[in-house]
Amino acid sequence: MADKDGGGRQPLGPEHRGEGAPAGGDHRVDIGGNASGTVIAGHHNVVIDAHGSTVNLLQPQERPEPVRRESVALLPRRQRDPVGREADLEELGATLRRHGLVQLWGPPGVGKSTLLRHAARSLDAGPDGVLFLSGAHREAEDLAQEIFEACYEAPGYAPTGPELRRLMAGVRVAVYIDDAELTPEQLRLLTDAAPDATFVLASRERSLLGESGRLELRGLSRAAGLQLLSEELGLALPPHERAAAHELCGLSLGRPLLLLRAAGLARAGAAGEVRLPRAAEIEGLLPLLFEGLDPAAVGALRLLATLGDAELDPVHVGALCGVAEPAALCARLARLGLVEATERGFRGVADVVPEVRRRAPAAFPVLFPADRLCDHFARWAALPTTTASQVADHGRALELVAELAEEQGRPDLAVRLARAVSPSLGQSLRFGVWGRLLDRGESAARQAGDATARAYFTHEKAIRCLMTGRRVVAAVLLAEAVVLWRQLGDTEGVDAALNAQQYTPAPSVPTPEATAPGGGGETPPGNGPDPGTAAGSDPGAAAVTDAGTAPGSGPGAASEPAGHNSPAGGDAGPVPAGDGGGQPWGDLGASPVGDAGAAHGAGTGAGAGTGAVPNAPVDPVTAVAAHSSGAAATGAAAGAGAGAVVPGALWASLLPTIIGVVVAVALGVGIYQVAASDDGRPTESASGPQDELAGVWRDEAGNVFRITGTGDGAYEVDVQATCGESTTMEITGGSGSYRATMPVWDETACGTAVGEADLTIEVATDRSSAAVQVTERSDGTWECYTCGAQNWTRLS
Repeated sequence: MADKDGGGRQPLGPEHRGEGAPAGGDHRVDIGGNASGTVIAGHHNVVIDAHGSTVNLLQPQERPEPVRRESVALLPRRQRDPVGREADLEELGATLRRHGLVQLWGPPGVGKSTLLRHAARSLDAGPDGVLFLSGAHREAEDLAQEIFEACYEAPGYAPTGPELRRLMAGVRVAVYIDDAELTPEQLRLLTDAAPDATFVLASRERSLLGESGRLELRGLSRAAGLQLLSEELGLALPPHERAAAHELCGLSLGRPLLLLRAAGLARAGAAGEVRLPRAAEIEGLLPLLFEGLDPAAVGALRLLATLGDAELDPVHVGALCGVAEPAALCARLARLGLVEATERGFRGVADVVPEVRRRAPAAFPVLFPADRLCDHFARWAALPTTTASQVADHGRALELVAELAEEQGRPDLAVRLARAVSPSLGQSLRFGVWGRLLDRGESAARQAGDATARAYFTHEKAIRCLMTGRRVVAAVLLAEAVVLWRQLGDTEGVDAALNAQQYTPAPSVPTPEATAPGGGGETPPGNGPDPGTAAGSDPGAAAVTDAGTAPGSGPGAASEPAGHNSPAGGDAGPVPAGDGGGQPWGDLGASPVGDAGAAHGAGTGAGAGTGAVPNAPVDPVTAVAAHSSGAAATGAAAGAGAGAVVPGALWASLLPTIIGVVVAVALGVGIYQVAASDDGRPTESASGPQDELAGVWRDEAGNVFRITGTGDGAYEVDVQATCGESTTMEITGGSGSYRATMPVWDETACGTAVGEADLTIEVATDRSSAAVQVTERSDGTWECYTCGAQNWTRLS
């Protein structure tokens, strides 16, 4: 795919319409063209690639300097003036002038979108212009990026959160957002991203209480309803139909959508007169409308119903339904109130979709099977004329097509589609929709047993986390990506993941000079806090973090000191505890369990270079809870450079995250249930006297692991290394002193054990903590870079 920054609609040629494709069985989707491109997110220069993206940190002098546009005019499509809304428009304008932020709300079909479009074109624009955006299935971060792109000339650039607010300060644009179905917190974060703009937000429910102007849109008055019916019929209401028209206005509660449908049903009698539907027919308007549709219209409705609430450009309706003039057909359906016209195309109306499916339940998998849809959209995304913004605009449709493929037992198709569109979504800088497709692709790859695709999606999710300021989560995902690429023997993927790891936070490993628990000490140069990433690194923002990724949840997630050395140097500020990035609006498009399920129950970060220290992990208990798919973890600490070794790979700080995670996964969710209270914090067990060593422990980096007694005075803990090597380590001793011997694996040569290390544990008299020491047994040919002293804290 080339030139992914433009806009506009592009037609599909016959060779890309899925014609002649096999109806079933194996259906191959190839990614053609140049599926790579370079974007800048925050201080990261990212080459988005279909094989796996790479990252470099830009020096201050290399970063873009956005050029502000003189005026902004991103207006909605033209339409006729809404009937009977003069008073509403006047009230909306007055409220906007008083408050600067107005929420327009009302039930579906009442005319919010029509009034909002009219207001964007009719009310006074801001001193710097006016924008009209669709918020349907879009995150606050994506909307904020679109506002920025409209106000500044800076192609391929997504600024950090603080930089975005700095650039938008003083930009006085009027922003109208339709379908702004965001939470109050998300709406506040969005409006804060453009502090001097005015906003009108249309939604079904009122959610901003006491902090904005508000306008509830109600149905039309009876006089306005009669006028709308007359205009739709194209003639004055005949006397014999006025009573029916009055009745329709009352029964519809003045909602324009229902009146449009009634006008569409009016039919000429034998003498050419108009007949409106009667009161008894009001509940059956949809079935009556369907009966009058031609096959082309029925096919278009079925396609839109198959894709639920997704918006679709008419070009896809034409290609998939074989319609010569799809735009005119969709416009006709919109006038009947059966589909809704949007800025990106058309979508099914909420109450029409179930009716279409009810009338032809068996037709859907036959007319629009997953292989046909996946093939069409994958080929379209690969066209050189298809832009990244066009692909992003169809993100919801792509999600639903991939979901349909999984429902039809073809996760392989979902994998191919997600891989085909992922590079374009990354280049679009719409991180919300990109994250959702990566999520869907990884889930499908697990179902399909596609190890290559799983490595790719894990890698790309890590790159996305870096670009959005979630560096702790990125460290976990990159470590897992290293494991997966190595298992595949893909050195290019390994190199790309290891290179990206240098921009993730360093672990909280105590050194002889460090005195503060969970942190302290200096981080090796090049592994310090990122001075900024896209929409992140805001020292002063109260970051809305990803649920389930547990940033800041453990001692190991302590914030790094202000002024810490970084690769870019200079402007790095204090990093918020936990995620090291602090995106001001969080990952609003992430799955309910976290950043697209990012905490995979596997892996810790890893350093790069000889003797590098692996990266800070997240709390594995939280990671297990977050990764609800239940897939077995594979990750481990990943290092690079000769002589970078880990004793038993148990110690990425001392015991790395992966061990806590592997144990937890092996036990199902037992460790989480035992060690978590209502507020998510581990609690002590109430089951009898506490054993001296057996139980759940946490080290200073926040890693949680379980030691179990074997019944003969000995204890065990599971150990697993980067490439899957595993063993059960036996611990012996008594009276507070314990010891064990651990294997040491070379992290640069999978499966190679280079020696052993000694572990000693001294349990405190109150059994609440333990002093731990790991000592290498080296013959001088290797060095253990994670050996040393640490304290453990008992959780149960």
